Amino acid sequence: MAPLRRPRRLVPGDRVAVVAPAGPVPKDRLDAGCAILRSWGLDVVVMPHVLSVHPSLDYLAGTDAERAADLQSAWCDPSFAAVLCARGGYGVQRITSLLDWSAMAAVPPKVFVGYSDITALHAAFARFLGVATVHGPMVATEAFVTSSSTAEGLRALLFSPSSVAARVLGSSSARALVPGVASGVTAGGCLALLAAELGTPSGLPSAAGAIVLLEDVGEKAYRLDGFVTHLLRAGWFDGVAGIALGSWHDCEPVEDLMLDRLGPLGVPIVTELGFGHGPSSITVPLGVRATLDASAGTLTLSADALM
Repeated sequence: MAPLRRPRRLVPGDRVAVVAPAGPVPKDRLDAGCAILRSWGLDVVVMPHVLSVHPSLDYLAGTDAERAADLQSAWCDPSFAAVLCARGGYGVQRITSLLDWSAMAAVPPKVFVGYSDITALHAAFARFLGVATVHGPMVATEAFVTSSSTAEGLRALLFSPSSVAARVLGSSSARALVPGVASGVTAGGCLALLAAELGTPSGLPSAAGAIVLLEDVGEKAYRLDGFVTHLLRAGWFDGVAGIALGSWHDCEPVEDLMLDRLGPLGVPIVTELGFGHGPSSITVPLGVRATLDASAGTLTLSADALM
């Protein structure tokens, strides 16, 4: 994988859009998250359908057309320096074919932030736009509004990507499953979405040359085993440089199955790096070159995540 185009970093006064491409958004947490963004000096605009709910499918934030329109309008509006997702859930896969990727590709790259179901959009932005994105906390999620370290990690990357806090990523609990050092371009996200997107026009076709990030939430061990096995059988992991495992909040224990399934790849694997679902999370850019040191439990960016 080659590094992707990096958006510019944010500065106080920048106008940013909040979108809801997946599940419905709790207003109280949205308000709290927007207040944090405004405290950073950002001009926050909540797109029209963020608080909508689909008329018959209450697990979706508005209709597919509404969610797609909000995202595309925000991305194509030159007054916005960033597009921040309110939450994940489910629904992104329903809108990827509704977006005008040619129109979106004509726009200079800007910051895009999210995780969980947003993994499908990270992959699509990489494939169709060639833009590096940010696997980070979302505006209306509990971790962002209750964990100061989570919010500060995102703020550091957005405003001060040259700082050590934004360049050297890890957690106090990170440790090696397979020791070693590897360099590559960061990619990945939620394991279930990576497996579900395989073979679609917008899914990442291969992890060759990548430092792959994997995390998930609320899954049985056998289902996680199935996702990884599916990707292995499809050859998706062929040529992978290294693997970083994040949080597995409310999942059954995963380390034995990850070592069993991914250990034979012979690449460095670090566990508990600290990104993903859970009460706190670190922010990791996708599409940038980095070095994974499994023994040290660190992922060090080779360049600033944002210009």
